[in-house]
Amino acid sequence: MKTESLTLDGVDRGLVHALQIDGRAPLRLVGEALGVSESTVARRYRRLRGAGVLRVVGALNGGPLGHQAWTVRLRCTPDAATAIAHALAARPDTSYVHVLSGGTEISCSIRTGGAEDGGELLLQRLPRSGRISSVSAHLLLDSHALPSSWAGPACLTPEQIALLAPPPPAGGADGGGAAEVPVGPGDRPLFDLLARDGRASHTELAAATGWSESTVRRRLGLLRRAGVLAFLVDVPPAALGFRAEARLWMSVRPSGLRAVAAELAGHPEVSLVAHTTGPTNLLAAVNCRDSLDLARYLTTRIAALDAVRSIETAPVSRTVKRAGALLTLDRQIGPGMFTSYD
Repeated sequence: MKTESLTLDGVDRGLVHALQIDGRAPLRLVGEALGVSESTVARRYRRLRGAGVLRVVGALNGGPLGHQAWTVRLRCTPDAATAIAHALAARPDTSYVHVLSGGTEISCSIRTGGAEDGGELLLQRLPRSGRISSVSAHLLLDSHALPSSWAGPACLTPEQIALLAPPPPAGGADGGGAAEVPVGPGDRPLFDLLARDGRASHTELAAATGWSESTVRRRLGLLRRAGVLAFLVDVPPAALGFRAEARLWMSVRPSGLRAVAAELAGHPEVSLVAHTTGPTNLLAAVNCRDSLDLARYLTTRIAALDAVRSIETAPVSRTVKRAGALLTLDRQIGPGMFTSYD
């Protein structure tokens, strides 16, 4: 099926939202919540996954383990942007790689093992090219909104959400139980397969790890309850009708920083809000219907926040890697590739 002709109807959108709630929810339960048969849900999931529109990713949540998250900005010549972005996307420690501002800039998200494996070593491993004019790395100090909870896919009722919601991690959303469930080299095959297919069966996971299926079930349960293993929905915002993505770097008055971050986190356009180090102190990722919608958002919603001193807007031109998934050329999702029911 060609992505140009793909249309997301109400069942498709409900499936996306259901898997955002629980990426490993049984399709039988998803069908029950949506009021359709399990076979219908399975067919829709295969259709969307085969078209490169919907994927579930199992990801290591390094926060409870002391890992650090960075966003890196590289300014470069437009002829070098694609090659540099793909070099960054090939690294196992990157999760989001975007070409911005018509190919003059690249941003990527990188997670390091801790303070001793931080900014200096991170920059030493970046691609080297005379076509890169500047590089800056910004440590994410605190987050108020994350892509895993973005409101863009939301369409289910509270009753449907309650039916699908998994038990919360031990110790809350931060995964306070991580210290009791250490992650070691033996977990690598498990995480590697889940990064490719977060809905891999227990049989497939057992074959990859050499464990029994009962051991796989127990380990998955322990890692999820500890908050160390998270399941993310990988879906291009354009598939949901959001065809104008941008990254905002804002300078906010320190006394108003937390209030502005909390306000932005409540905006349905926003999929990421984080305090950062560097010349600006707040980063946001926004998803709007089109460029006019983005202009309205900047000149009304953002402009109304008095503590925002300045803002730099960089439109996303191309996504090379999203939620840890390297996108091949046939999965480079552009604004004109989808129609959807709003």
